[in-house]
Amino acid sequence: MNLEVYAAFVVASVVLIVIPGPNVSLIVANSVAHGARRALMTVAGTSSAQLIQMAVVAVGMTSLLHLVAAWFEWLRWAGVAYLVWLGIQRWRAEAAAGEGETAQAVSARLLYWQGFLVALANPKTLFFFAAFFPQFIDPQGPPASQLLLLSATFLTLATVLDGTYAIVGGRVRGLLGDARRARLRNRLAGTFLIGAGLGLALVRRA
Repeated sequence: MNLEVYAAFVVASVVLIVIPGPNVSLIVANSVAHGARRALMTVAGTSSAQLIQMAVVAVGMTSLLHLVAAWFEWLRWAGVAYLVWLGIQRWRAEAAAGEGETAQAVSARLLYWQGFLVALANPKTLFFFAAFFPQFIDPQGPPASQLLLLSATFLTLATVLDGTYAIVGGRVRGLLGDARRARLRNRLAGTFLIGAGLGLALVRRA
């Protein structure tokens, strides 16, 4: 692949990834509520879902996905309801004295599956991959190896940048770590969760 084309892909991918969406909102919410280390499990979940979506694009199954669009709509609205419910629960949570212990009690597996299902429920990401990647593939070269390189690059960038959001959210949690600010921390996390739900509700297939 031409180095200039690859560099353009990296820049475009970074710009697209850093724009907050449902995935980022969920990651930040979990980071503020449970700490950066736990939120990294959410990052692992979103990255796993993106890996599956890129694999689907790579094997040319996008036409099949159009046939099951109704299923994606159902999954998307289930994800919306789940995120809003989580946000309301976190917003209404009392500022308990043992808030830090509660964060540790949250299952890492649960946070992983939250990220996985929310990312998978966003059909816009899948169709974005199908429309975005071909623009950077040289028809004169082997498409399979180029697509593999682009997919690996995008997934790496997404994981690193989403992980950065988790770390920043963890720093915010540290600033709000005392008992007097626990209610504010809960409401901040709840707001991000509700925002993630609304963001997922607003997405449309390309």
